[in-house]
Amino acid sequence: MPRALWLLIIGMIVNVTGSSFLWPLNTIYIHDHLGKSLSVAGIVLMLNSAASVIGNLYGGNLFDKIGGYKSIILGISITLAALVGLTFWHGWPEYIVFQVIIGFGTGIIFPSMYAMAGSVWKEGGRKAFNAIYVAQNLGVALGASLGGIVAAYSFQLIFLANTVMYIVFIFIAVFGYKGILVDSGKQASVEINGTTDKSRKKLYALLILCTGYLLCWVAYVQWQTTIASYTQEINISLTQYSLLWSINGALIVVGQPLLNGVLKRFTVSLKLQMIIGIGIFIVSFLVAGKATLFSGFLVGMIILTIGEMFIWPAVPTVAFNLAPKGREGFYQGIVNSTATGGRMVGPIMGGLLVDMYSMSALFIVLIALFLIAIITTLVYDRSLKTKMVSGTVRGQI
Repeated sequence: MPRALWLLIIGMIVNVTGSSFLWPLNTIYIHDHLGKSLSVAGIVLMLNSAASVIGNLYGGNLFDKIGGYKSIILGISITLAALVGLTFWHGWPEYIVFQVIIGFGTGIIFPSMYAMAGSVWKEGGRKAFNAIYVAQNLGVALGASLGGIVAAYSFQLIFLANTVMYIVFIFIAVFGYKGILVDSGKQASVEINGTTDKSRKKLYALLILCTGYLLCWVAYVQWQTTIASYTQEINISLTQYSLLWSINGALIVVGQPLLNGVLKRFTVSLKLQMIIGIGIFIVSFLVAGKATLFSGFLVGMIILTIGEMFIWPAVPTVAFNLAPKGREGFYQGIVNSTATGGRMVGPIMGGLLVDMYSMSALFIVLIALFLIAIITTLVYDRSLKTKMVSGTVRGQI
């Protein structure tokens, strides 16, 4: 891998480690320390996600206009300013204001990180996005683990630790990313204007694909919300539930490189890779729907993790392949905002279904969503005339 990609990987680990100090504990802090209801906590998280969606779209467009370096610096600066404020003022209602700003700032960062990763190692194809995906999950594992330790000592130190990680991140970005050159949107404007019809078809293809991607995220996030609550009701301890996510992170870090080798050996196309992943997701939810003991949910989580290793890195890779030159950031912004939108809508939809009907009804609906996602994945590129072959610079879609 090129040095520039390694710098992006390190930056992603530091970025997500910092974010993961706080996000798993947000609900606990709002409810237990600020004395607000769980509904209010949910609204705060929803506002944070909504701001992140806006940040994703804005950050993707910004990447195409001013480049990845300036976009990332802007995103870090906004986030860092909010974190400094949160370190000193973490009462109510300041907390909600800073959470919205943090959501917007971090949203700007992610599309540029993914777009830069694809640009600095085009010949690597999906491997660049796989590496960023593994780095992101390693950051989640580190941040969540360290955050629990810090919170046990003093919850207020969580905000300071988050701020310190972003100070480290901005140093990495300032001294490491300035020399990373990517094609600018201005240089490619002639090409985009000259192929408007083709570009429109590619955008439609991405939107169709992201429809299924959204549905997958709506279902996936149930493991963090409705399924989490259900495990408590059937007397599975919080420690055992937390262990499921530790296993998830460990499997991704260890298993993704192995999976990459298998996919490369059998020259699996990205479309087939995603369809296999969605099929594995279905199996995971079938297992979880029948589970009554911890062992059943453990098997379901292992299957779920294998499925996400197929899907989550593949979608940004397809987006990069589809993007006209100079629009890579915009396409990555769509992908990231879709994932964030799924994480925002999923808990609300799942909660309503369980409250109005039952967990069984929820699982039936989720399986239906996956079946729709398979259809959108099968047909998303039907209107495209150009077929790309696996192993080329842009890879196979």
